[in-house]
Amino acid sequence: MTVTKKSKKSLSDFQQLLQEVQRCALCQQHLPFTANPVISVGQTAKIIIIGQAPGIKAHQTSTPWNDASGHRLREWLGIGNEIFYNPDLVALMPMGFCFPGYIKGADAPPRRECAPQWHSKLLAHLSPELTLLIGRYAQNYYLPQYNNLTDAVRHQGEEFIGPFVLPHPSGRNNRWLKINPWFEEAILPGIRKKLQASLKNQDTF
Repeated sequence: MTVTKKSKKSLSDFQQLLQEVQRCALCQQHLPFTANPVISVGQTAKIIIIGQAPGIKAHQTSTPWNDASGHRLREWLGIGNEIFYNPDLVALMPMGFCFPGYIKGADAPPRRECAPQWHSKLLAHLSPELTLLIGRYAQNYYLPQYNNLTDAVRHQGEEFIGPFVLPHPSGRNNRWLKINPWFEEAILPGIRKKLQASLKNQDTF
């Protein structure tokens, strides 16, 4: 495939933007550790997963979703590490790029500075076919018209085109999953189907 000067410039701009993101220390004064933005984004990705914020394991390894929540998310989506962690296939972008620390024994909410500063700039370089919003922080930011995350998840039917909303796969949401079995029974199969269709469009299978 011939790469035009325009596409070369676009790729160069994207790489420069990623370097800027990786150097970001916008909210350093509020963080428990040195700023370490944890994202995995490739310009050709047709699937984008917008999560919450990296946990302590993701911070320590600089690998997004590198914990039990990530394992459950990959099971939900029916994909393995080789696809999930290929940035040219799946873009992983949290609402807050750095580990925010703890509040009362749980992960603190994602810092509010990241999304307004970086999301639109990164998304301007992407053309995703499928967008997944994981958890209420992503849902509140991108789909504020819903009263709560449950309403946003329930709204997704057979003809829904997205962005799709999933509860956070943390074990803290086990009670939600238990009282809302329709999510895994009726919603997840449709999301898996659309995800696999997007991957096939990239000649993954």
